[in-house]
Amino acid sequence: MWIAPERRRLSRWAVPGLTLAAGVVVAALLAADDRAGTGLVALGVLAGYALLLGYRRFEPALPGSEGFGSGHRARSHVRAAALTGDVLTGAVVAAVIVQGLRGADIVPYAWLAALAGVTYALSATFGGRSL
Repeated sequence: MWIAPERRRLSRWAVPGLTLAAGVVVAALLAADDRAGTGLVALGVLAGYALLLGYRRFEPALPGSEGFGSGHRARSHVRAAALTGDVLTGAVVAAVIVQGLRGADIVPYAWLAALAGVTYALSATFGGRSL
């Protein structure tokens, strides 16, 4: 089935858009429960995650890295590292949501999410440069 380019462009924003919408819903639920500060932090974490997902839509395939060597084994290590980062980031974002809705402290998880975001931004910005 042929899909028009306009449709493909719209569908590439579905997951980041749903993530941001979930952030708005969580923030509204927490604000309704008189925890507006926690809601804003949760919204910030989910908005950052939506930005990450949106940015990743435009990434080229994973580049090779000299740090892992060359060949098939190196590509496997790079993919494994990327998948590990994706799973851990998703788990931290989920922990922020769950802890926020339970009424527990989300600050440790928010710091972990911020650390993940800053690390990703720095590695995406400076990762291709040789030192």
